Amino acid sequence: MPSLPNTAAPGVGHTGDTEKVGESLIPEVNAMRKHVDKNDPDEALKVIAAHEGEAIVLSPEAERKLLRKIDLHMMPLLCVVYGLNYLDKTTLSYASVMGIKNDIHIGVNEYNWVASIFYFGYLIWEWPTNRLLQRLPLAKYSAFNVITWGLVLCCMAAVKNFAEAMTVRFFLGVFEAAVSPGFALFTSQWYTIHEQGSRVCWWFSFNGWAQIIGGCVAYGIAVGTEQHPLRIDGWQLIFLVTGFFTAFMGVLFLYLMPDSQLNARFLTQQERLMAVERIRVNQQGVGNKHFKWYQCKEAFTDPMVWAFVLYSVISTIPNGGFSNYFSQLIVSFGFTNNQSLLLGAPGGVVQIITLLVCGHFGDRYRNRILFGAGGLLLAIVGLLLIRILPQENKTGRLVGYYLYQSISTGFVVLLGLISTNIAGWTKKTTSAAMYLIAYGVGNIIGPQVFRPQDAPGYPIAITVILVCTCVAWAILMFIYYWCRRQNQIKAAIRESPGYEKVEGQEFMDLTDRENPEFIYSL
Repeated sequence: MPSLPNTAAPGVGHTGDTEKVGESLIPEVNAMRKHVDKNDPDEALKVIAAHEGEAIVLSPEAERKLLRKIDLHMMPLLCVVYGLNYLDKTTLSYASVMGIKNDIHIGVNEYNWVASIFYFGYLIWEWPTNRLLQRLPLAKYSAFNVITWGLVLCCMAAVKNFAEAMTVRFFLGVFEAAVSPGFALFTSQWYTIHEQGSRVCWWFSFNGWAQIIGGCVAYGIAVGTEQHPLRIDGWQLIFLVTGFFTAFMGVLFLYLMPDSQLNARFLTQQERLMAVERIRVNQQGVGNKHFKWYQCKEAFTDPMVWAFVLYSVISTIPNGGFSNYFSQLIVSFGFTNNQSLLLGAPGGVVQIITLLVCGHFGDRYRNRILFGAGGLLLAIVGLLLIRILPQENKTGRLVGYYLYQSISTGFVVLLGLISTNIAGWTKKTTSAAMYLIAYGVGNIIGPQVFRPQDAPGYPIAITVILVCTCVAWAILMFIYYWCRRQNQIKAAIRESPGYEKVEGQEFMDLTDRENPEFIYSL
């Protein structure tokens, strides 16, 4: 099936050129229409067709009431489980200052590989798990992964040596690979394009809550086991507590989370139709379980998707380093091991505030990319404080670490744009896999920049992270201008003589490039 080419220009404001491009693409748009009836439709189109002739009324008050109902049933589960997704990865950082390295006899290099091996599992399984997310019932497959990764995390309490730790962390990465792409699919299924940015920020902000709660729990366990020794060490207990709680939440997820609007038990039959109808504006539907090679190919030839991928690699090198070294880095500022467990918590507050502010104002002013880029600028300031302040200024360097936590705004913006700006369910799942495979690569590299000879302050690692953050900001700016340009081209197509919208086009599982009605969010 032909699709609209990605036509770029040096600037954004060449109106005359844009109109000519739009007119020249009309034959390709008309050729695309010949294939529409043969195209395998979205699940939503089948539902709408089954109720043809039935009035689906969506008054503003009814839609607000329905949105509140969706939020109350969906968001708590998405938020808590995503927070656990972060906490379960960072338990290793807490364990690193609670004695795990001595007890399983590993040094800095071995610890780096225990941290990195998680993302090898993530990397290897990301593509297959995205295919399964499209093919299998979304909520049920997601719940299976949550339960399994919780039980796998418990196994970390039993490791005795380097090889066992590597094995458990690898499988932890395998089962956590489904979380981010799955949650992006949930968001695109249930929310309009003007609601998705804030909702992604809501559930991603629970990384910050996980950092706050995790630090307090780790501190309580560390102090408690020192005063009242148990048969197991404190680092073993933190793996067991977080692992079993994660598995419990997975069971709740299995029971409470619907696969889509079509089997949501908390909605009436009429509300299910309304929930489908309200997302017509997204031009994406609610899901299609058939793999389409042309959409896969389009994902691999779309410059915007590759910009997402490049951003993911560059921006997650800092994440891979800091998520496994933040406790040790705070110790290097001049604080004790136990203090480092508590002092990491305010970083979570900064992350929560910046994400929620970015999400709210990004949706309100319909410019998520620029607000996300603002968070990266704060992170750059924080990294400069860590890098240039003298060693004895431990308070200033700690403030720098807290400001750095705003870096997640950019990653979350692009994760949300996978939901919003990529249409066609095969293209969406393929693009999500590419983005998160790149995420795995960056996180594998991250711990390796913390070299043993640079301890305890790791100045080379901080410099690398600073450069990566600056490059990531530049990539966000490219994506912003690219989307503006593509929207101008699509507007010119819609205004050109001979263009007519196809009835039901919103639910025909078209990609963003082949659908002239699709508008990219900024």
